[in-house]
Amino acid sequence: MQKLIILIVLCQSLLVAGSVLATDNSMLRSDVPNQYQVVEGDTLWGIAARFLNEPWRWPEIWGFNRDQLKNPHIIYPGDKIILERTLQGNRLQLIKGRDNQRTVKLSPHIRIEDAEMGAIPSIPASVIEPFLSQPLVVEKDGLSHAPYLLGTSDNRVVLSRGNVVYIANMPNNVGKAWQIFRSGKALKDPDRNDQVMGFEAEYLGNVSVKKFDEISTALITHSTQEILKGDRLVPAPGIIFNNYAPHAPDSQVYGRIISVYGGVTEIGKGAIVTLSRGMLDGLEMGHVLAVYRKSQTRSPDGKMVELPDERTGLVFVFRVFDHVSYALVVQSTSAIRILDAVKNP
Repeated sequence: MQKLIILIVLCQSLLVAGSVLATDNSMLRSDVPNQYQVVEGDTLWGIAARFLNEPWRWPEIWGFNRDQLKNPHIIYPGDKIILERTLQGNRLQLIKGRDNQRTVKLSPHIRIEDAEMGAIPSIPASVIEPFLSQPLVVEKDGLSHAPYLLGTSDNRVVLSRGNVVYIANMPNNVGKAWQIFRSGKALKDPDRNDQVMGFEAEYLGNVSVKKFDEISTALITHSTQEILKGDRLVPAPGIIFNNYAPHAPDSQVYGRIISVYGGVTEIGKGAIVTLSRGMLDGLEMGHVLAVYRKSQTRSPDGKMVELPDERTGLVFVFRVFDHVSYALVVQSTSAIRILDAVKNP
């Protein structure tokens, strides 16, 4: 299968990149390499981090427009990125390894690539893939009318992978693949009087329906923890990795980290966090937000004094609901904590 991919490295883009880097060398790392050849397993974020102090700004350097942010497939294994140092300034140049080491022509055109050849993703798809379809944010009692597990023929208390189970209220027109959830914790906004924004349904596993009937029969094909009678089922969505390029929000965003996957108290690079802002607050997939820690100390006279916010990391938003979002911590300079602030970088 082939797809059209817009080759974004245009003449104007490279000239803009050259002029920007020439006038603001602070964008470049002090140990910036002269060249780098792309290999399997690289990410656009990781490659940019080799050249730039702020990796999330690489779409600016390459001159992305808004539509191209949604499809940043321009770099492939074997390609080479070269830093040209000239009297006029520094310029990044992309050389296409798959085209016999041919330098990209500096003019707009459409390029056809085989989807199987694997463009470099923005961030590691394997890290966030499980979270593209779960966990699930629902309204209060949002699972109350969903199909539910009745149990097994031998009345097992705890269910797991490989068990044949029976399900009530299962529709026969939605497909055979379903996910198992249990109502979880309320997600509250600490900046809005702990207003409940939704409930995080806890993902437990998958089932495949073998027979639809008044009482349907299914097989548990995957389980992450104990599954119990009464747990609810939701149709399994197809997983599509939206490879949005990292970019800052168009408007000002201020929210907080309200939970972290795994229940840890200190959060570092690679963690999945829940943010108290979502689509209705202007967030979208691909947005990068800076994390700031709020601290206070006691003065000599015993009063608590608020200290200036300290930037401690960056998060990449990859899944968005109306009022909350899920994000990957892509950078941390010190421990990040629940209730730390997130805002425009």
